[in-house]
Amino acid sequence: MQNKICFILLLLLTGASAAAQTGAILKSPDGNTMFRLLVNKGGTIDYTVSYMGKEVVRPSALGLEGWQKDLAPDAARFFSMDRWWTPVYGERSRVRNRYRAKLFSFRKKGGTPQTMLIEVRAYNEGIAFRYSFPKNGTEPAMIGIGKEFTEFALPEGTQAWFTDHAQGSYRLLPLNKWPSQAERPLTVQLKDGIYAALVEAEVVDYCRTKFVLHPAKPNTVTCAMFDPVALPTPFATPWRVIMIAQKPTELLANNDLLLNLNPPCAIKNTSWIRPGKVMREITLSTGGAKALVDFAVKRQLQYIHFDAGWYGHEYDSAADATRVNVDPKRNPVNDLNMPEVIRYAKKQGIGVFLYVNQIALAKQLDSLLPLYQQWGVAGIKFGFVNVGSYKWTKWLHEAVKKCAQYQLMVDIHDEYRPTGFSRTYPNLLTQEGVRGNEEMPDATNNTVLPFTRFLAGAADYTICYYHRPELKRQLAETQNPRVLKTTSGHQLALPVVYYSPLQFMYWYDKPADAQDEPELEFFDQVPTVWDDTKVLDGAIGAYVTIARRSNRDWFVGSITNNDSRHIKIDCSFLTPGKKYIAAIYYDDPVSPVRTRISIKRRPVDSTTVLEATLLPSGGQAIWIRPVK
Repeated sequence: MQNKICFILLLLLTGASAAAQTGAILKSPDGNTMFRLLVNKGGTIDYTVSYMGKEVVRPSALGLEGWQKDLAPDAARFFSMDRWWTPVYGERSRVRNRYRAKLFSFRKKGGTPQTMLIEVRAYNEGIAFRYSFPKNGTEPAMIGIGKEFTEFALPEGTQAWFTDHAQGSYRLLPLNKWPSQAERPLTVQLKDGIYAALVEAEVVDYCRTKFVLHPAKPNTVTCAMFDPVALPTPFATPWRVIMIAQKPTELLANNDLLLNLNPPCAIKNTSWIRPGKVMREITLSTGGAKALVDFAVKRQLQYIHFDAGWYGHEYDSAADATRVNVDPKRNPVNDLNMPEVIRYAKKQGIGVFLYVNQIALAKQLDSLLPLYQQWGVAGIKFGFVNVGSYKWTKWLHEAVKKCAQYQLMVDIHDEYRPTGFSRTYPNLLTQEGVRGNEEMPDATNNTVLPFTRFLAGAADYTICYYHRPELKRQLAETQNPRVLKTTSGHQLALPVVYYSPLQFMYWYDKPADAQDEPELEFFDQVPTVWDDTKVLDGAIGAYVTIARRSNRDWFVGSITNNDSRHIKIDCSFLTPGKKYIAAIYYDDPVSPVRTRISIKRRPVDSTTVLEATLLPSGGQAIWIRPVK
């Protein structure tokens, strides 16, 4: 952070002479997005945003507590960036960071010599801005912020996809009478057809901010900080981001924007960070774990995961996560030999993740990490973490950094939502913060998520396959009340539609549930990270089709909501002139396979347009390989 502030100060000191700030304009590289900053009488600051000449944000206030009025403009500097970078893993093997920026400086009239900077970046994908405070003199000053006055005044008629918590369901609501604060990202539909999303980026040493409606200004969204923060200078607040697009599919295609707003990778040697597919072990026994390792080898998974209960009851403050002590409710025999399972798994090329609840993490983290590294553990899933407050936000990201020191990968579960930190510390593979298969949501929920939750980054949705009503009698476990509300084709498509470098497969399923159905070859072959991604088509809450490439193979996933739908898939993303063979896995009510999936194979090329009729709550998966 300090290096960033020094860079900003260098620009401030070496740039062109200060210009008048009233009406200052900044345009994106393509000229379509325009940010205008206005300094009003009384020293308040407003801004507007337009896209292709259309109003996106009407005059809206900027400012923080103690820095919202009586401000005098000092200097404004311009700079730009156009650079490609290579992520450790991602939805694309190369990411372009291209923007034009202005750095505005303000001081209080007749007051403290402290300066507040507002850095604004204009991307083709949207606008990002943040507040920062450089160090004046030799001693840092403590800046307290109890409230943020940033506003987003949106055009009349705007509607928002609202949910009030990270694992909640979404509703399309007008900008009035919201029941509570809105979770981030907040995707909005403007009446003139433009789509936007309000997002946070680089929330690391700060508190979480949600969105609320202004009590007096109609159609205006404001920021609601979880709690006050007090930080020594120099420091910068998280980025406030306005993603803008003509279609909702473009919002998802542009979600690298949040990564671009975070620092580069801070881990020098990343060879131990290996994304992959994982299945949880629920017997908590040596025999069950070895059987799962064998299943993982057969089904080309890379990891197994020991779920809650392996070190005792996870909510027991006395539970000790440094030793195996299986919860007797899970396995009365308590015959889990963890070193033997890890040895067996490693011999088969399979890694082991361990679940640890926040209670044990907070109490034992510094002793757990070297011990788990000694055991040969690949990673940790953090459970029921505390989120939102400055204290726990900082603790959580410091914990991920500590895990990197011991070459441990991380999956954060429950209400945590990403803001791009995985670029800096890619050992944070994924996180939950999504209404996934633990809640067994309907298909409409699943068609909202790509255009809302997945704008923020990877999500651990926990893909399931066998738990549907017509199969319950055949499953090894018939007591689990949870049943899928979507088809087999829908679940097959999800590892393509939903990006997660650590992808949990067969959630609630067990090895005995699988009967070598032919379509499982798709789950076997589908990767979890990609060289390229194309969001081909979709509408929020209706349907989506996404194509992703790994090496020379393409994988395509399509899902619909609770309604049936006829779709077309334009294969122009394929290399022109090359021939491919497509394996299409689709819902078929008359299929002889108990999962009601059929497979058809056909040649395709870049001129092909595939058509399909998706069943209600259904989907389709495609594996496309070059013809050798």
